[in-house]
Amino acid sequence: MDDFGTPHPDKPSAGPWEGCACGRGGSGHWESYLELTGNGVTLGLNQAPMSPLPPPLTGVPNNGGLLWPTSVTPAPPLTRVWQSGPCRERIGCYQRDLAVLISAIWAITVSLSSLGQSVPLNGAFIGPVTAPFQAVSEVHILNFTSWVIVTSQSNICPRGGHSVEIVKALYGETIMVPCNNGDNNPEGLLFTKWKYEKDDGTPGDLLVKQAHKDEATVSANDGYQSRVSIAANSSLLITKGTMADERTFTCMVVSMANLKEYPVEVQVLKKPAPPQIKDKVKELENGKLTTLGVCEALDANPPADIIWLKNGKPLVGDGTKIIITPTVTKDPSTKLSSTSSKLQYTAEKDDVGSEFSCSAHHSLGNQDSAPESFSIHYPTEEVKLQVLTQGPIKEGDNVTLKCQADGNPPPTNFNFNIKGTKVPVTGSDSYTLTGVTRADSGEYKCSLMDNDKMEGGQNIVVNYLDFRLSPSGRVLKNAGDTLEVVMEKNASGDAKVIWTKDNGKLSEPPVFDKLTYADAGLYVCEVSVAGLKRSGSFHLVVEGVPVITKLSKEISADGQHKVLTCEAMGSPQPDVQWSVNGTAGESSYSNGKATYKLLVVPNKNMTVHCQVSNKLGEDSMAIHLLPLFEEEQNPSQDKNNDSDQSKLIVGVIIGLIVAAALVGIIYWLYVKKTRQGSWKTGEKEAGTSEESKKLEENNHKAEV
Repeated sequence: MDDFGTPHPDKPSAGPWEGCACGRGGSGHWESYLELTGNGVTLGLNQAPMSPLPPPLTGVPNNGGLLWPTSVTPAPPLTRVWQSGPCRERIGCYQRDLAVLISAIWAITVSLSSLGQSVPLNGAFIGPVTAPFQAVSEVHILNFTSWVIVTSQSNICPRGGHSVEIVKALYGETIMVPCNNGDNNPEGLLFTKWKYEKDDGTPGDLLVKQAHKDEATVSANDGYQSRVSIAANSSLLITKGTMADERTFTCMVVSMANLKEYPVEVQVLKKPAPPQIKDKVKELENGKLTTLGVCEALDANPPADIIWLKNGKPLVGDGTKIIITPTVTKDPSTKLSSTSSKLQYTAEKDDVGSEFSCSAHHSLGNQDSAPESFSIHYPTEEVKLQVLTQGPIKEGDNVTLKCQADGNPPPTNFNFNIKGTKVPVTGSDSYTLTGVTRADSGEYKCSLMDNDKMEGGQNIVVNYLDFRLSPSGRVLKNAGDTLEVVMEKNASGDAKVIWTKDNGKLSEPPVFDKLTYADAGLYVCEVSVAGLKRSGSFHLVVEGVPVITKLSKEISADGQHKVLTCEAMGSPQPDVQWSVNGTAGESSYSNGKATYKLLVVPNKNMTVHCQVSNKLGEDSMAIHLLPLFEEEQNPSQDKNNDSDQSKLIVGVIIGLIVAAALVGIIYWLYVKKTRQGSWKTGEKEAGTSEESKKLEENNHKAEV
């Protein structure tokens, strides 16, 4: 079988080496070196072609040595060697030459103090160390027994049981390359060696860490010399990772019983710089394919993918209205990739105010550019007239008219039609009417200066309100009089009327057919329409002579006083006078009604008068009181006294009337008698006539 397990015709047909091929032969000569590994010691020797294989190796027997055709002398160039012991794990293969693993236990004595000495190998001497070993480049001594490895200087390619592990690292940070996933502690460990694949494909050494030493020996003499170190778990540490570190690193672990290699492929990742839109167009034209801009996401690995967005939603190229052209370039010095994407876009009127951005998608995270808005040119399709004045327009306002066209850029030259008069305005889209009146109501229009047919209009209503209220100011009336209230209004619409009296809302306008004291107060009428308000007011004062409406008495709650209450109607507020001394109680006056109280302690029968007066006149009333102690013994006595007093007054009046009647009768008889004695005298008749008239007047008074 070859290195990949395919049967090979040069392999022996029998023996303990069945299926254990480890190398591939070269042609003519070796570009190889002999590597005797052990104890971590490396002895460098000269390099020279080693062809053909020296005769001393020809006679090596097959019992634990090299399987070699012994019948050919001199030996042909070594083309294939198989493992001579039990099948072991492969350690690797080389692209061009071969690797020979000899697992026999040999008593190998190596003495390489100088060239020309012989090396005994299983009973045969390889030497003197001249031409045969001039191709040896280094020798590692392994306790004089165990392994002899012949390796090529060609590139290593992974084979057999060890697949290549992949490690991802971040650009600019320390790269940690694990050795066997961090499990590197075999029994009898001698040393760990890190190698790498150079740019030209040849292997290069980085460092060696012997098991019995704390520090590693750095053998690199290039850019890795100051950047590499080894961790406690044998991982390779590379500081300040760059794209040049994207290569294969091999960890070689050598122990007393084995030698293994663990190749690791390093991938260096770098997030791009935040994307930016460059070469932005100043404006877009409606319906025209235009290069909007170029989005760049610089210095990344792997390259970022760029997506264009409009209002946060991805744009998809269609090859006609939307064309997206991506480009990826690599910096030859940093090996970092930069992605650019050019967007060609056909704008529409609906794109006004739209925000364009681009997003860089990367395995280390996505990033968005700042959104950009672009002006879009399109012709005017509609003109509108707008009234900028806030709220309803009323007389005296200044009204600003604005002509609004939907083109972009917006036009700035217009004709305003003001009540049939064309007024041109250049460099502006507005016109102001100052101090409008109701006569300014009507339709107004505006149009493009270069196209009168492209116009818009608006109807304007100027609101107005005329108001008059009669009477106004202070109005003085007597109780019982009438008062006519007249409110006149003229408005541009239905006006709202509100009446109030002393800040209280009235349900209907006031009507005064017969004034009372309760009608007095401040009346306000307020009229409003479309933001206009007018108001008027009058203060009604109702006056009259005071009249006592009630005089009453009662015993106080504590029984220590009699409380007299005198109630009267009149305006202005009347003053009160009592005919007895006492303690004044609470008093009040509202809507022409006055109430006065007096606390007294009568110790005998008495009559108390209450007299009220103002500038217009006066009134009085009397009440009879019993002593307080009699009142307590017979609470109803006062009431009886009041009744008796009323009866006495009525009796006196009747008596006076009767007496007057008797006097009249007596006088009449006297006059009659006198007439009978002197009827012939004319003078006496005249006198008698005067006396008769006087008598009749006296009789009339008596009846009253």
